[in-house]
Amino acid sequence: MFTTRLISGIVLVIIAAFLLVEGSTVLYFGSMAISLIGLYELYRVMKIERSAPGFVGYAAVVAYYWIMGNREQYVTFLAIISLMILMTIYVVTFPKYGTEQITVAFFGIFYVGIMFSYLYQVREMPDGKYLVWLILLSSWGCDTFAYCAGKLFGKHKMTPKLSPKKTVEGAIGGVVGAAVLGFLYGTFFKNNMIQVINPGVISGAACAIAAVISMVGDLAASAIKRNHDIKDYGNLIPGHGGILDRFDSMIFTAPAIYFAITFMGIR
Repeated sequence: MFTTRLISGIVLVIIAAFLLVEGSTVLYFGSMAISLIGLYELYRVMKIERSAPGFVGYAAVVAYYWIMGNREQYVTFLAIISLMILMTIYVVTFPKYGTEQITVAFFGIFYVGIMFSYLYQVREMPDGKYLVWLILLSSWGCDTFAYCAGKLFGKHKMTPKLSPKKTVEGAIGGVVGAAVLGFLYGTFFKNNMIQVINPGVISGAACAIAAVISMVGDLAASAIKRNHDIKDYGNLIPGHGGILDRFDSMIFTAPAIYFAITFMGIR
């Protein structure tokens, strides 16, 4: 199992690096594909992955990627239309689908589709080819430092019923570690981030904020699995599970980095 996870992890890093370095169209379609696969995994938990509500969700995510950037004024319109169609399906086919299934169909559009799209949107920001790596640093960096700090100093359980192994000390270590990584990264590339105010400080602060939110993303994905008594969302990634098992925290860190940089650091 360790060897499988290691090989899969290396392959994931290579794919992620390729997508982030290439950016543009490659990352655009790569992000859309990951969003749709993750949405499929979420819908499979609710048994609507091949149903009318599920197809509405997939179509809404594709439509969102199409209007993203140049036609953002239509996002609210898309959300309202999607909800209207889902509610129409609900009442016309009643009682075929439960309210929870319709709710998750709508929720998934935002949770997986829209939130993960910020990976691409960060890459398209000024200095985005450098800023986009903060998403990985805050997400995977927080995980690594939280694990180490938890092993060394962990005494107080953070969410004992949801994730018994996570500790308060581990969480603090994860946030501090991610902040330090962000600061060092921003300082090293400060001459390349010409549109970012004080790159070291801003990158460190953005990673700290995203690290806190990444833990919410990780625990939220775990909570959904526990509610529905499943171990993994899928088996697409050997040793890691599905897309949502591996990218659960990045779904939260991508928009966190985008808005943190937007509000604090762009000239």
